Amino acid sequence: MAERLAFIPPMKPKLVSKPPEGEGWIHEIKLDGYRSQIVINSPDDIRVFTKSGADWTSKYTGLVEAARELEVKNAIFEGEAVVTNDAGLPDFNALQKAVHSDPYAMILGAFDIMHLDSHDLRDIGCKARRELLFGIIKPNSRIQFSEAIPGDPKAIFYLADQAGLEGIVSKRADSPYRSGPTSNWLKTKSFTIDEFELLGIERERGKAAFALLAEPGTGKYVGSAFITLGRDMKDRLWKRVKERAGPPPKEMRKRPDTEWVEPGLKLRVKHLRGDHSHIRHASLLGFGDEDS
Repeated sequence: MAERLAFIPPMKPKLVSKPPEGEGWIHEIKLDGYRSQIVINSPDDIRVFTKSGADWTSKYTGLVEAARELEVKNAIFEGEAVVTNDAGLPDFNALQKAVHSDPYAMILGAFDIMHLDSHDLRDIGCKARRELLFGIIKPNSRIQFSEAIPGDPKAIFYLADQAGLEGIVSKRADSPYRSGPTSNWLKTKSFTIDEFELLGIERERGKAAFALLAEPGTGKYVGSAFITLGRDMKDRLWKRVKERAGPPPKEMRKRPDTEWVEPGLKLRVKHLRGDHSHIRHASLLGFGDEDS
């Protein structure tokens, strides 16, 4: 009896300031969503995991049903789960709402495959793996293939930036799949999106609200971010703040008009690429995927 397939820790691209030059690279659009891994053991045993291995199968019913239509015995593949807006662009706020309210709203941009029909593909080069993945994707499905973009990588990144996309991911065409951080995959962003811990909310009447943020794990203050969320997400944030009320950090007790929270609540923040010890031009996108 074949061994039951299970979640594989993902390969993590290195953040760089510009895309790599030269031959031997595959360039894809970086979609602003939740990285997701689909594990198929049988048509009745399909699970979807977050990048950290949390089982979100119940939140992705549409993707599970699409995966059931694939003509495979078993497989493990991954992609980015997104919800698109009227312009066809990924809308992260809409995705966060859909995760809680509409399990059929997501589309998966599939970009790699690690197992197929009882064969471990991780020692095969990236380009060859992607060709196998392309071969199993069905047209007009919620699971779509993440196409490589031909051309000069600087031009590709410029066009992605101008289109309001998060950036691009560049992968060595011959690279095997290895879990963990790697320089064989590189991500180039016009803005960086990271997770920070919430320290508190600064709300002064008549002014915009700010999230005061800390470096995860250390609690060190790194700056603030505009709260530019939709009404539903704002309501959820205010609820979390009330539930997690706590004392202010010692070094920040003098800040007025602030509601402080206990450590541990992670938020996704878009900010100008640069030093993570002091974020700039930051805006709050929503909760981290484990806090959604």
